[in-house]
Amino acid sequence: MKKSLKWIIGIVIVLVVGFIGYQTFDHHNTASSSKTITIGSYGPDTEVWEHIAKMPETKKAGLNLKVKDFADGVSLNKATINGEVDVNAFQMYSYLKYFNAQSKNGKLAPLGTTYLEPMGIYSKQYKSIKDLPEGATIAISSNPANTSRSLKLLQSAGLIKLTGDTKGGLYGTNNVSDNKKDLKLQLVDDHIGPRLLKDKNVAAVVIGNTMALQSGLNVFKDSIFHEKLDQSTKNNINVLATNAKNKNNPDYKKLVKLYHSKATQKYIENKFKGTKLDVNKPVSYLEN
Repeated sequence: MKKSLKWIIGIVIVLVVGFIGYQTFDHHNTASSSKTITIGSYGPDTEVWEHIAKMPETKKAGLNLKVKDFADGVSLNKATINGEVDVNAFQMYSYLKYFNAQSKNGKLAPLGTTYLEPMGIYSKQYKSIKDLPEGATIAISSNPANTSRSLKLLQSAGLIKLTGDTKGGLYGTNNVSDNKKDLKLQLVDDHIGPRLLKDKNVAAVVIGNTMALQSGLNVFKDSIFHEKLDQSTKNNINVLATNAKNKNNPDYKKLVKLYHSKATQKYIENKFKGTKLDVNKPVSYLEN
């Protein structure tokens, strides 16, 4: 009886040890088969990708995401060129093109589209574009990509017209050819724009959605005019970007599908109050 008991205990121990060993091997094997991708971002987009990194869908896709936060877009693009990060998520397609035109050390390529954040014209003094008076001061972004975007928005609103050659595909204030109300365009840092809404000498401010959200503004509720999602704004669509030599990497392209998944979009809708409009288009849509 005692020998039988010892024999049974021995078998149980062997089975338990074997099971633990298998689990450890299986976990190690699964972890080693996951592709680690470093994705760089900044601002609110960092929060989005930190959320995606934790989703079961990401693990199921065989990806292990490491998210790195950056202070600005220039350093992030350079880090993507030199391989410090594999993919970045922060920029409009127009900014990517502008960066490539200036870059001497490598080029970036879009992997896919993500969203459009409508830029808006805001005012505390006037309720309509038509109410803006002659000679009014309009504050717009001093960032080249956002300067161009601001000017195109003012053109869409019927306040100015743009003509002439662009620099790297971007408009500057020198391209303003028709300014019926003789508006004074004041270039300001993006971070300063929202504060100028309290300045009585500034009639209106053009503000990007990131700065608007951080200032408690909703572009659909608080702006007096804003961008629409159409052909005229396709260059303002944000993209996932990588070093051009990696543009066909199948693991990197999985990130595009993860971004447009139902789980991700539900999080974004709740977090950003519907101000990040999902744009799931092929890269060819941007290039045509």
